[in-house]
Amino acid sequence: MDLVEVAPNEKPPVCRIMDFGKYKYEKSKKSGQKTHQTKTKEIRLRPKTGEHDVETKVRQAIGFLQHKDKVQVSVIFRGREMAHVDEGRRVMENVLQELAEYSKLEQPPLQQGKRMIATVAPK
Repeated sequence: MDLVEVAPNEKPPVCRIMDFGKYKYEKSKKSGQKTHQTKTKEIRLRPKTGEHDVETKVRQAIGFLQHKDKVQVSVIFRGREMAHVDEGRRVMENVLQELAEYSKLEQPPLQQGKRMIATVAPK
């Protein structure tokens, strides 16, 4: 057992009788804890994606948002699907509407080549 000065800046200084090695270990353990780093997760959809599959992707995105991660919603067009961009926009708006309760829109849907991308952040 050692006499350890716990709070040297107090008036009068506070000392405690304890195991100094254990005290140093506990202090280093507390300083090693990390906070959550925000990551960007992505869910990919297609214009022809079925309703049930879209619901599954939305549930996955809600889980990401509750874990304090950003979610990038992508609708990918292949081949002749580029002629039906309005169908992809409908799917995107549907997903964003369902995620509105759990998130805020950070970047509105933008067409970038063969992809339509929107980003949402947790509330």
